[in-house]
Amino acid sequence: MPQNKELKFQAASHEPVRAELWNRIYSRLRPYWKEVALALILVSIASATQPLLAIIMKPLLDDGFTGGKPYYIWFLPLSVIGLMLLRGVTTYLSTYVFAWVTNKMLFSLRAEMFQRLLNLPDEEFRRGDTGRLLNRFTIDAGVMTGVATEVVTVVTREVLTVIALLGVLLYMSWQLTIIVFLVMPISVFVARMVSRRLRRINRDTINMNAELTRVVNEAIDGQRVIKLFNGYEREQERFSYVNARLRRFAMRAAAADAALSPITQLFVAVAVAGVIFVALYQANTGALTIGSFAAFMAALGQIFDPIKRLTNMTGTVQRMLVSAESVFRLVDQEAEQDLAGGDLDKPVRGRVEFVNVSHQYPNTAHRTLNNVSFVVEPGQTVALVGRSGSGKTTLANMLPRFVQGESGQVLLDDTDIQTLSLRNLRSQISLVSQDVVLFEGSIGQNVAYGAEGAVSEEEIWFALEAASLDQFVKSLPQGLETQVGENASALSGGQRQRLAIARALIKNSPVLILDEATSALDNESERQVQVSLEALMQGRSTIVIAHRLSTVQKADMILVLDQGEIIERGRHDELLKLDGVYANLYRLQFANSEVA
Repeated sequence: MPQNKELKFQAASHEPVRAELWNRIYSRLRPYWKEVALALILVSIASATQPLLAIIMKPLLDDGFTGGKPYYIWFLPLSVIGLMLLRGVTTYLSTYVFAWVTNKMLFSLRAEMFQRLLNLPDEEFRRGDTGRLLNRFTIDAGVMTGVATEVVTVVTREVLTVIALLGVLLYMSWQLTIIVFLVMPISVFVARMVSRRLRRINRDTINMNAELTRVVNEAIDGQRVIKLFNGYEREQERFSYVNARLRRFAMRAAAADAALSPITQLFVAVAVAGVIFVALYQANTGALTIGSFAAFMAALGQIFDPIKRLTNMTGTVQRMLVSAESVFRLVDQEAEQDLAGGDLDKPVRGRVEFVNVSHQYPNTAHRTLNNVSFVVEPGQTVALVGRSGSGKTTLANMLPRFVQGESGQVLLDDTDIQTLSLRNLRSQISLVSQDVVLFEGSIGQNVAYGAEGAVSEEEIWFALEAASLDQFVKSLPQGLETQVGENASALSGGQRQRLAIARALIKNSPVLILDEATSALDNESERQVQVSLEALMQGRSTIVIAHRLSTVQKADMILVLDQGEIIERGRHDELLKLDGVYANLYRLQFANSEVA
């Protein structure tokens, strides 16, 4: 398993320490060291065939054409065929083995990333960085694992090829080889200069790719709003800006990458010119044969291709490092704090108590909640009402620990929820909100999602009946097997809400949170859903957040919040008699409904 510590950042450049980053990338290859070793052996064999093809040139020219060794007529052609066959087989096998290792790495990395994603605190998702998160799964993880094995393959193959070809060069003429040694360091220096620029460009490209994903995702989700509010030009401008920036980054990367080739070719031309000059001098003195010169030139002609591939790897490596930074930034993010391991005693009664709870979001001037205290007795319904921003949703989100309080306590069955494991705590709570989330799959699967274990078909039908959705499902040709579609697009708003209620019924938890569960529905759908909600609330401790006061008139207790404090509490008729904030809100809503 990789280290679960955050990458260290240099104070000046804020870039990860490269040695640590390399170590983290290649630590993921260690479980597959046997396969990697096998692939490297195959790569080494394939690399060894290349200099042998150059060496054949010497006996071919010095002895083959003179007729001194007649068996060369069939031996040398068969040798060439045998070497190429060996090279082809070993290259195929090494490529296959490395592809297997790459996909195993990618599989385990994405599994780890997804596990960390599911365990991130709720506040991480409220930041709305969906594009970057998706980018890490779809692009960055693939680039990191793919290039990691590609680097091993290319470096091993090309380095061995270069070493073998240098050996051939030295054997044929050490004087000519010196010229090559003078040119290579200059090429490496130029490659390092270009790689620094490529790394900066690749980091900007990854960030802009995430922005592109976000813009397109918003356009897909908000296509109706764009059409109704004539937002075509605005969205086109946003997309064009991001698209143009990506094009500029791509062209900068292409320019830097393309500069390597002509520069390398210039060094090659200088080296070849020097070699020809010295070779002609040695040939005139009898120190170099035609076969030796041909073998030397064949090896020299081959050596610059692997060198070029090695220098071109710099841009690829920079993409890998930048992608790895992005991936490990997700892997290293701190998961939800779940240090406590306590469980509630069974049976759970569902008594909820907030004791002097306060909360303030970071970078805000005022508290969201200020010394809020109230109790929900087992089976009671407590409604939270008030203007937008008064702290209702924050208060409800503190119960399942989606939001952490600044001070005070939240108790469930007289037990501080901070001492309970998150899994145990949340197993006691069901949520139905106005933004219903249903998953790709069948109606039956979405209802059964709320259960911890296996659920029978009878239980699913019972939950659907209680949610007043059974007749609708029975009317469908495929019944429970009907696919709801992406984002439950095949269902109406009321049907989605009742499906969410059926899911909560299956869970059968003692505590229920209703967050604006009917606010997005028309009057007819609201009445149908309200009947289902009353069945769901029966015998459960329920916290209701509502703007529509008609939905909370039967609550055992109504709490009126304003600027994070409870300013009124009581039953519906008591608050009307009080003639305070609640009564004004009630009169305002019903006056508006009468006018409408």
